[in-house]
Amino acid sequence: MSNAAFKDITSIVIRLTVTCLLAGLIMGWAFILTHEGKEKNEQLRDEKVMYSILGYDKSNPAPATMAMHTIYRYVLTNGDSQSIGYLLPIGEKYGVVELDLGGQFVRQIPVDAVASKLRNEGERNSVMQQAVGNQTEIRYADSMIIVTNAGERTAYILDGKYPGFKTTIRVKMALDAQFSMLGFEVLEHEEDPGLGAEIVEKYFRGQFEGKSFEQLKSAKVIREDMPDDYRAALTGKITGKEAAEIRQKHVGDDIYALTGATISSRSVLNGNQAMVSKFHHRMTVLDEAIKAQGIQTPF
Repeated sequence: MSNAAFKDITSIVIRLTVTCLLAGLIMGWAFILTHEGKEKNEQLRDEKVMYSILGYDKSNPAPATMAMHTIYRYVLTNGDSQSIGYLLPIGEKYGVVELDLGGQFVRQIPVDAVASKLRNEGERNSVMQQAVGNQTEIRYADSMIIVTNAGERTAYILDGKYPGFKTTIRVKMALDAQFSMLGFEVLEHEEDPGLGAEIVEKYFRGQFEGKSFEQLKSAKVIREDMPDDYRAALTGKITGKEAAEIRQKHVGDDIYALTGATISSRSVLNGNQAMVSKFHHRMTVLDEAIKAQGIQTPF
């Protein structure tokens, strides 16, 4: 091979390498920017849903004194022993409160982290692992949000997923401080269009709103026609004080099944009942431990 030919080949290889590197850098930056934009959009959508199920909108904005405090729940395994670790706000930062499976206090571990840092799953897991030690295996379970207004607890926000008619139904739910249902939003589902897919409609979801913890626990799905006044109040045909009175009159009713979609209706009821019951138990146990240990939290 001549020197000229060798130089040409070398030049081509170098140009191709530089081009590939530049393309890789451009694609990498594009991914980072797109990913960050996607995360920001998802966060904004998430916030919109949360405010909606809490009952706030443009005409009824949330008070400036409202705050949201996120608690992350982990399953901790150390040899044959398991416990629950709650990563929660204590004072101005976060800390870990560890309870055994019977709800008894094990220990409190200070953590040098603020809320914004813990939104990232990788950083949060790293913080949790460092807190409990490498000898303990951690598994993220779920999170909850405690809502306060001027320091007083007013609501809870939960994320949940449960079986539907076909696959799973994912929801975001809001409860008041006494565990009554404020509302919920269906985020994902694969129920049949025109039948089970009606679970997203306000006239179905609205049946759950205002039900107390006990009313929700005892409710069942019934295959009866929804009273006309109740449907009119749920769909917005009747509004204001009259609608509120009608809804209160029917708040103790069972859940009227969607036409042709009893299984989907029952799936939502069973799933919501399970979510609220489990959360009620966990929150009660955690509150008792926090109170007994004199742990200062913002909620």
